[in-house]
Amino acid sequence: MSFTEQANKIFNQAINDYHLTDHIDTPIKNPYSRDTIEYSLYLKCWIDTVQWHYEDIIRDPHIDPVEALALKRRIDQSNQDRTDLVEQIDAYFRQTYSNIMPLPQARLNTESPAWAVDRLSILALKIYHMREQVDRADATEEHHLRCQAKLDVLIEQQKDLSIAIDQLLEDIQAGRIYMKVYRQMKMYNDPSTNPILYQQK
Repeated sequence: MSFTEQANKIFNQAINDYHLTDHIDTPIKNPYSRDTIEYSLYLKCWIDTVQWHYEDIIRDPHIDPVEALALKRRIDQSNQDRTDLVEQIDAYFRQTYSNIMPLPQARLNTESPAWAVDRLSILALKIYHMREQVDRADATEEHHLRCQAKLDVLIEQQKDLSIAIDQLLEDIQAGRIYMKVYRQMKMYNDPSTNPILYQQK
């Protein structure tokens, strides 16, 4: 099984597990052992799935402003958790390929493997929810056809991205591409770099 076959299977598992209750406060029950890549992939997609539903809720035009602000804070924290976890997954890849000596002509990729995996997790969510729209009993035939066309594109995109990630990992393994990872360093979450926060001291 390739890395992305495993990842897509775990992403679907996390999405399906969440939708057993379909509630943002459902406690996660990660079935994998901590300190494994499977654990991180499941957690990654769980975070993405909960945030997907945060984003749905906050777009309610009738949401109470106080509730909206509290939800915005949860979205901010979720984004930080997501970024931190992507960096942990990249640490896994760095460790996995730490003994690989890049070839003299080795190239640098535009993004790290984990950020590509991040996009793969989001694609799994898009596919799940677009399929829901295709199957909606209360929607028009026009809606079904439009969503089916979008679903077809998403499935093709998932297939292409999966191939690209597996090829990237093969290239890193062979020394044709080398990893170089930069931390995101989000300044607005840091009270020492966000002027709105540090000017209040």
